[in-house]
Amino acid sequence: MRAIPIFVSALVLVACGQQEPAATTAAADVSEHTLKTNRAELARLPDTFEQDLADARRGWLASAETMRIESAAGEVIWDLAEYQFMETADIPASAHPALWQQEQLNNIHGLFEVADGVYQLRGFDLANITLIRTDNGYVLVDPLTSAETSSKALALAESVLGTINIHTVIYSHSHVDHFGGVLGVVDADQLKAGDLQIIAPEGFMEEATSENAVAGVAMTRRADYMYGRYLDRSETGHIGSGLGKSPALGTIGLLPPTRTISAESESLNIDGVDFVFRNIPGAEAPAELVFYLPKQKLLCGAELVSRTLHNLYTLRGAKVRDALQWAAYIDELMREFPEAEVLFNSHHWPVWGTEAVQEFLAVQRDSYKFIHDQTVRLFNQGLGPRDIADQLKWPDALREHRHNRGYYGTLRHNSKAVYQRYLGWYDGNPAKLNPLPESQTAGRYIKLMGGGAAVYSAAQTAYEQGDYRWAAELLDRLVQAEPSNTDARGLLKNSYQQLGYQAESAPWRDAYLSAARELEAGPPVQGLDLALYRDVLRHASPQYLFTTMATRVMPEKADGKAVQVLIEFTDLKERYLLSLERTVLHHRKLDSKAGLEPDVSLRMTWSLWLDMALKTRSLTDILSSDDLNIDGSRLSLLSFFSTIEFPEGKFPLVPPQ
Repeated sequence: MRAIPIFVSALVLVACGQQEPAATTAAADVSEHTLKTNRAELARLPDTFEQDLADARRGWLASAETMRIESAAGEVIWDLAEYQFMETADIPASAHPALWQQEQLNNIHGLFEVADGVYQLRGFDLANITLIRTDNGYVLVDPLTSAETSSKALALAESVLGTINIHTVIYSHSHVDHFGGVLGVVDADQLKAGDLQIIAPEGFMEEATSENAVAGVAMTRRADYMYGRYLDRSETGHIGSGLGKSPALGTIGLLPPTRTISAESESLNIDGVDFVFRNIPGAEAPAELVFYLPKQKLLCGAELVSRTLHNLYTLRGAKVRDALQWAAYIDELMREFPEAEVLFNSHHWPVWGTEAVQEFLAVQRDSYKFIHDQTVRLFNQGLGPRDIADQLKWPDALREHRHNRGYYGTLRHNSKAVYQRYLGWYDGNPAKLNPLPESQTAGRYIKLMGGGAAVYSAAQTAYEQGDYRWAAELLDRLVQAEPSNTDARGLLKNSYQQLGYQAESAPWRDAYLSAARELEAGPPVQGLDLALYRDVLRHASPQYLFTTMATRVMPEKADGKAVQVLIEFTDLKERYLLSLERTVLHHRKLDSKAGLEPDVSLRMTWSLWLDMALKTRSLTDILSSDDLNIDGSRLSLLSFFSTIEFPEGKFPLVPPQ
């Protein structure tokens, strides 16, 4: 085996030398309460870290000499060296010890041999690339988020394995970290020439291009918190995402599938290798598949299972996932492939050994079913979502494992997701049926509690006692009522920091620490760059963007206006009618334009429309383009567009607007 690079070996030597739990060291801004809490958590951890370490290193072949990856414009997309501060024998008190160790394991990167002819590339993005050797080339599974990182990963694989001819790409599911980097490993010319097939689950294109279309601005802003986008990489900042280190946002692309797995189970022979595909829609992703290689007895669990408890509700915002269905899918894998000798997934490192695979799957299955069943049991006793989240604890049989701990999803917010899925936002208490908005109640609460000084004093006492949740709740109201109260903002920042340092979940840590940063530095100056997703959105149906457009109509500017706009996309050979009436925008696809008398008609390319929707070209430039033909009232067209807003996604999250 080749020598392990310094960065990896330092982590390995540190971890292997831990016969006893390492001491926790306190940074200057870590409170005594947080120090004691994290020391106690360290003492309670299952004694399995060395086995995880051995598994995370198993099969290592090579690592890249440098993990600093830049875009063509010179922007840094990925730099694993930013996490070198984790090369320490002491777990800092500014991090939950289980999360710190998880992120030490996530730092181990490179090319790994999973089994004969099956390799994984880890540490180049949030997810993994898997390579499966066939008779005449390779199948590549999940080409990461960005072309730059997937290209760098493939280059490392070729430096060890020789030229890698990719004839098949598999998208395991519809989240961008599993398809966005496809143009870094293959290109559209291969697809046009018939030299490449792309396999995806049923519904992939619809879900991949639509998930962020309507709610994308708010989702992306919230993802800034969830992934710690603006945090320093340090002991007191972002240390990883639990599921991996972090998403790598560079050049995001998409090539459409050539073959869709639509049956519940489907067998294919791909260049001499037998695959058994299994569709699992509606669990971790709306469109997702897993597969089994029967000859090699290898099971790919995609993102149905990971070495962390996953999200039933993701903090960036998304539709709540079905815990019961999730557990059922895992149970089906256990029963259908009981002889599997290796389990590898879209994140983290594999599981080896038939007994170990079955045990791993059973614990993952039972974790999701426990959350489902016990949440339902408790709400049927009359408990509300906050009480359930605070009361629910893992039983010993599930607590003794590391791979179902809350490094990403948590028992608390996942139980709230189950409640929401069944009962929605209303907990049955009429006082909460039509409450006043917090912007109106904050000042009233402060007044009733004796004024800002009294509330600050109570919050300070709570902080000094280590009651950071209560301190944050009091101070949040005070800062909303008195936004310029610098003392309150400072103590709220400190409360969020301590909550972040104690959080086992990386998204919780990043959310708390991002809030602390924003209280001091303010919201981001730069808004959402939708142009990043242009290549993905060009494959979307225009109807998704028209639905998004309807959510951006400003009633105060649209009231009293009635405009019909006919759009013909010359490259798509499709026509749509947009109708603005009663401040509501409707759209419908047309078979013909017979009998229509719109106020204005546009003939344009879909590409030009995307330029306008993504603001990559100015409206003046678009209106003067040779790719646009306007027939009818230009004043009506300008009046129509004047009702549409373009949110930038840089609004503050603390204090909320």
